[in-house]
Amino acid sequence: MSKKSNPEGGSNKLRRFSSLVVEGADRAPNRSMLRAVGFKDKDFKKPVIGIASTWSMVTPCNMHIDKLAVEAGKGADAAGAKSIIFGTITVSDGISMGTPGMRYSLVSREVIADSIETVAGAEGFDGVVAIGGCDKNMPGCLIAMARLNRPAVFVYGGTIMPGNYNGKPVDIVSVFEAVGAHANKDISDGQLKKIESTAIPGPGSCGGMYTANTMASAIEALGMSLPNSSAQAAISPEKNKDCRDAGAAVYNLIKSGIRPSDIMTKKAFENAIVTAIALGGSTNAVLHLLAIARAVNVRLAIDDFTRIGKKAPVLADLKPSGKFMMADFCRIGGLLPLMKMLLDAGLLHGDCLTVTGKTVAENLKSVGAYPEGQEIVRPVSDPLKKDSHIVILRGNIAEEGAVAKISGHEGLSFTGKAIVFESEEESLKAILGGKVKKGHVIVIRYEGPRGGPGMREMLAPTSAVMGKGLGNDVALITDGRFSGGTHGFVVGHITPEAYDGGAIAVIKNGDTITIDATTREINLGIPASELRKRLSQWKQPKPKAEKGVLAKYAKLVSSASEGAVTD
Repeated sequence: MSKKSNPEGGSNKLRRFSSLVVEGADRAPNRSMLRAVGFKDKDFKKPVIGIASTWSMVTPCNMHIDKLAVEAGKGADAAGAKSIIFGTITVSDGISMGTPGMRYSLVSREVIADSIETVAGAEGFDGVVAIGGCDKNMPGCLIAMARLNRPAVFVYGGTIMPGNYNGKPVDIVSVFEAVGAHANKDISDGQLKKIESTAIPGPGSCGGMYTANTMASAIEALGMSLPNSSAQAAISPEKNKDCRDAGAAVYNLIKSGIRPSDIMTKKAFENAIVTAIALGGSTNAVLHLLAIARAVNVRLAIDDFTRIGKKAPVLADLKPSGKFMMADFCRIGGLLPLMKMLLDAGLLHGDCLTVTGKTVAENLKSVGAYPEGQEIVRPVSDPLKKDSHIVILRGNIAEEGAVAKISGHEGLSFTGKAIVFESEEESLKAILGGKVKKGHVIVIRYEGPRGGPGMREMLAPTSAVMGKGLGNDVALITDGRFSGGTHGFVVGHITPEAYDGGAIAVIKNGDTITIDATTREINLGIPASELRKRLSQWKQPKPKAEKGVLAKYAKLVSSASEGAVTD
């Protein structure tokens, strides 16, 4: 199998990088500092495994990860390596949602990747375990692993348990939708407070098949997590064991010489896409898988999602479009039986290598079926939807592509009149204030990677639409993106974005917009000559950020159709 070169690596097979840091009389100062952080004489002869922890009290998604990092370190040490725990950042999508702070969310993916690469490269780690919780942790960790190309395993921090409101399960999306219901006077102040107070009972990532659970599952299907790492509760014995096993697994990968580039092949990305579709996962999977593939030099394009999506069915009835929570999915066996179903149906590549050192088919060989009578996962022969709910659209509004999330509940086409907003805040105010009516296509622009900057998620407006009871009667399009918790007739990632002079920049109130998932088109119903005239008169606005990380991001970031990467 081919491997990327590591020109800076030493000759010691198990300590290609750490040996450069600790061996020889001239490295006495290095060893002296390492002794202060716990190294003994024997540790200088062991491979060093960095444990990247995204622990933070910023969010419940990550509040427990410090303890998981300790478990991963124990696993690495027991296997014969020396672990070093280090930190990186996280931001909370759920807390920053609907505010200017959400502009930093996608940016944090790049910061996480940069920081893990920086520490591992500077300190000479021979391998890496990375543990992530909130949405951008997963792709950020994988991008770093791809760049470093040293033996590595990703560990998902695990899902949150559902809250309980009047005997019904609730989660963070329930709260966002309750805001719309409250504005519609369907629930009282007291009911809103009760939902707010019960939705998040403790640690773990948001509890539906939203972005965190989607990406955790996709990464496991990609081969970069241990089996069923994606489908365990955050606070559970299984998750602690997963972390210990991950530490040991990296040591075994070092011994075997298996690196991320051996695992993250084009076929492995196809496995990840099929799995994300089968789960009814988040549209953010498009953005993140494109970015990870680019980091590992795999040619993946948005059209691959169309090609694969034509034959990949939606099987799991999970929130936001379905009935069940991730905790329910965990209880019936998690991801492995689903992957076995997909493999048996010829929808997965069984010969792809994984971090176990075995292939996908070998990992799934002894996996049994889901328990009889379960209603969460449908058989391949009787899917919820016979092809993908993630639909790549093109047309005069999105010449370079757009990403729609169409489960089928909303229908497969929508034609309506544009109601245009220059920001997410403007749209939310109008939705809650009753200005958005049946038949409207809500247009939210200047929220793309460069124009935002940062490509905010539109969970607040889409949840408000649902809460106001308009979910089947309006559509929403944006050059921003959507939370995995979003459902309804929505189209995001419109490229070129408004800030770059894309057609979305010149849509006017009352224009007719047609979205057709069957023909995979999104079009503005005006003559081509009128569109050209409007575009010729358009002027690029001043950037919203002129200094700092947002300004740097806006200057470096690529189009959403290429993964919104900054390399």
